[in-house]
Amino acid sequence: MADTVRINEVGPRDGLQSQGKTLSVEDRLAMIGHLVGVGIRNLEAGSFVSPKAVPQMAGTDRVFAALPSSDSVRYAGLIPNMKGYELALAAGARVMNVVLSVTETMNQKNIRMSLDQTAQVCEAIVRRGCDDGVEVQAYLAVAFECPFEGRVAPSVVRQFAEHMQAAGAAKIIIADTIGAANPAQVRQVLQEVSRVAPLEKVSCHFHDTRGMALANILASVDCGVREFDSSIGGLGGCPFSPGATGNVATEDVVLMLDSMGYQTGIDPLELVPVVREVEALTGMSLGGKSFRWLTQQWEKRNEGPGHGG
Repeated sequence: MADTVRINEVGPRDGLQSQGKTLSVEDRLAMIGHLVGVGIRNLEAGSFVSPKAVPQMAGTDRVFAALPSSDSVRYAGLIPNMKGYELALAAGARVMNVVLSVTETMNQKNIRMSLDQTAQVCEAIVRRGCDDGVEVQAYLAVAFECPFEGRVAPSVVRQFAEHMQAAGAAKIIIADTIGAANPAQVRQVLQEVSRVAPLEKVSCHFHDTRGMALANILASVDCGVREFDSSIGGLGGCPFSPGATGNVATEDVVLMLDSMGYQTGIDPLELVPVVREVEALTGMSLGGKSFRWLTQQWEKRNEGPGHGG
């Protein structure tokens, strides 16, 4: 039986939060519906943050309230603090994501808190989730390089992974927030993290700012990681991180893994019409490195009788 790799689609949250256009709740639900319709079973559906800070995420409580109940689809919500946890819980979220930037300056610039304060908040939320039967996943942001402090030592990432693991995090996500990592660095960080957390509990989040996201995913797979974030069409990037453009495109990740024999449960060709639907909703021109080729293959598959040479 082939190895399974889980794809976590972050387009409806990480993808949309940095866009100039704010989608309605109905359009966000339509986007999620298109993604689920092609076999995506893990999605970050929105964030419970202040609409003043991120207006694109206003109404996330209504998004979660309208999501169809499903045992086969996991919908996660990003939460910034305990108030966000309470809002997400009230909206019915059973999977929540917290973000801990592992450098002091990133915390000060992003949320005006110290690194220690943020770590304490995240640990408290993780423990609360354990008490409430909620899966809380911990993102370790700027885990490879910080836009303000430069390269991050792997031992620092290990330290915070150990804290989150001890608190009871359902998953630890190593995030290349500004897309600065390289495969050798990825191996070093994952080797350190594996000393304190089993890699089956570790996921990775890569941006393609420098064109190395797929290479970094391959390095992670070789290390034993079997879960990755991606965004349909390469939509989005962190609005609080200078230079952090370009989430890795879901269609590129699925195509690479599928070609290598890994099972994702997603047909890469069926992502083509989804990219087009999201383009229509956002007004953005989207598509990963493989999108032109995938489009050609999708069109060949869907040609009717009498078409073609």
